[in-house]
Amino acid sequence: TMEAPSEAQLPRKTGGWITFPFITASSVGLTLAFVGWTSNLIVYLIKEFDVESIDAVQIANLVNGAGSLTPVLAAIIADSFLGCFSTIWISSIISLLGTLLLALTATVDSLRPKPCEVGSTSCTPKPKVQYVVLYAAIVLATLGSGGTRSTLSTIGADQLADKPKDQGIFFNWFFFFWYSASAIASTAIVYVEDNVSWKAGFFICVAANVLGSAIFLMGSRFYAKFKPKGSPFTSLARVIVASITKRQVALPSTAEDFFQGCNVVPKEALAVVPSKTFKCLNHAAIISEGD
Repeated sequence: TMEAPSEAQLPRKTGGWITFPFITASSVGLTLAFVGWTSNLIVYLIKEFDVESIDAVQIANLVNGAGSLTPVLAAIIADSFLGCFSTIWISSIISLLGTLLLALTATVDSLRPKPCEVGSTSCTPKPKVQYVVLYAAIVLATLGSGGTRSTLSTIGADQLADKPKDQGIFFNWFFFFWYSASAIASTAIVYVEDNVSWKAGFFICVAANVLGSAIFLMGSRFYAKFKPKGSPFTSLARVIVASITKRQVALPSTAEDFFQGCNVVPKEALAVVPSKTFKCLNHAAIISEGD
């Protein structure tokens, strides 16, 4: 008689609600880290780096804009190349490096310009390296945070892919904790930065980033990980490139000379006529040598 496989020999089931605490806690930690320093960035630039008010506002606007655009780029990278899991842990490390570097600017005196003496008509020239370190920290922290913002919710939904109702519940609670973390960061952490020290506030952000990254990696064995399936943006980019490459080729008069797809039955393919809308993109479907 054949023995039943032991529990250790059975394939381990991944995904499901067991992943929810890891993904949500990771989101909370990374959100605390990012919002904790961005909410008070303008004040920090003006007080500690003598940046003009207008310039400080412009920098903050660039950070907010990049923080909104980066999740789109991260989603494309995750869908086309790395997958959500790899995109998240790589982005969280990048975010940690940036946040740590920012905390060091508040800790190490040589990384901040010396304040001008009261009544002085001239100030000591500010070393450019200090601003290089500052802006490098801001860029790394912003890019890293943006890389996790869209992909964390996506990997969470993937764990409940066969349960649409549970996905809805997941998103409700995921964004509840996300907004709660944002509220705490923009009040409690900002209070520490203003009333205790910049060093203390920024290192709270570092600690939150470390915890968020560590908790996410701790749940690795429970996640259902899917291979990248490709992004629609990648396909669109290929169409545009092919259209530009074949722009000198005359458009055929019959549908048979256009690529109809790999899974199209020939008889049906004869009935497919290229659309006249965005006609310039029809060049991408022209069958030519080397295709």
